Amino acid sequence: MNETAAASTSAVDDADGGAALVGEGVRRSYGDVVALDGVDLRVEAGEVFGLIGPNGAGKTTLVRALTGTTDAEGDLRVFGAPPRAVDPQRVGLLPQSFDPPERLTARELVDYYGGLYDEARDTESVLRDVGMAGDADAWYETLSGGQQRRTCVATAIVNDPDLLFLDEPTTGIDPAGRRSIHRLIERLADGGTTVFLTSHAMDEVERLADRVALLRDGAVVAVGPPEELIAEHGGAPRLDVTLDGPASGDTAARVGDRLASGDAVESSRDGLRIRGVRPEAIGDAVDALDAAGVAFESLAWSEPSLEDVYLRLTGEEYSPREDAIPTAAAEGGDRDAAVSDGGDRDAAVSDGGDR
Repeated sequence: MNETAAASTSAVDDADGGAALVGEGVRRSYGDVVALDGVDLRVEAGEVFGLIGPNGAGKTTLVRALTGTTDAEGDLRVFGAPPRAVDPQRVGLLPQSFDPPERLTARELVDYYGGLYDEARDTESVLRDVGMAGDADAWYETLSGGQQRRTCVATAIVNDPDLLFLDEPTTGIDPAGRRSIHRLIERLADGGTTVFLTSHAMDEVERLADRVALLRDGAVVAVGPPEELIAEHGGAPRLDVTLDGPASGDTAARVGDRLASGDAVESSRDGLRIRGVRPEAIGDAVDALDAAGVAFESLAWSEPSLEDVYLRLTGEEYSPREDAIPTAAAEGGDRDAAVSDGGDRDAAVSDGGDR
């Protein structure tokens, strides 16, 4: 956090020591299904905090609890107060599925959501921030998926929130647009906005988040800066070898026997994976392949990443969902009631106590 972000802690209740969000022993069940199982969480003011986890882990329930749109046991505080007691002007939310009126233009949509607040940013500046100034007068239904998503981001920041929840903010946006949104998030954080980010793009979370929490089966199983999580849970660097032809049953063993370093060699989908290879030892791996009589087409060396952490701690691949369940945005400014993560166990449960 920079000096501006640190200064924003003055707007936070002193009892929480500068934290924008605090959750202690947060629990939520839907009948026999436990969505949150004693979550402890602390997000500092001005921090970009990433939340990752499998579909069904409870991410949506946690966001809904933090935004006051579902009840939960335990202690939840936003800027030192219960979530439902926080001034809506201070909070912005972009749900994963957001369906605004299609026959409004991007400018009209931002105007509409800005009009829900006593104070709002200038619509034109918001549209410029998300790269929609040139298409501001196009109907929402005529925009590309990426343009629609950028317009939705605009509606979430029009109130200049102190705390911004972003659920899959770059879904459907092309690489150039993603970089633009990433820079926007970085500028907001530099200006003191606390950003709570959930994303299926591990590279996005790794780049943007100051700290990351991994939620599994309703509980936080790891939390920390991305680089620390990678160092602790990511494993060793690896060399992926695409073979020139099918591997035999003993190919991995033959290569491993010729590696003086003792690096682990295992079969992979495309050939072999040699774990523990440092960049300066790639030549030794090539020599071992030659000595074992193994022909290969290509080599790809990589360091562990946040995706490796995810895989190790959950035991499953992390990939973007292509079948997000459409959810209509609530009118009258209650956009957070539309949060849905499709695959989360709570998304399909009706909760009569929710607002």
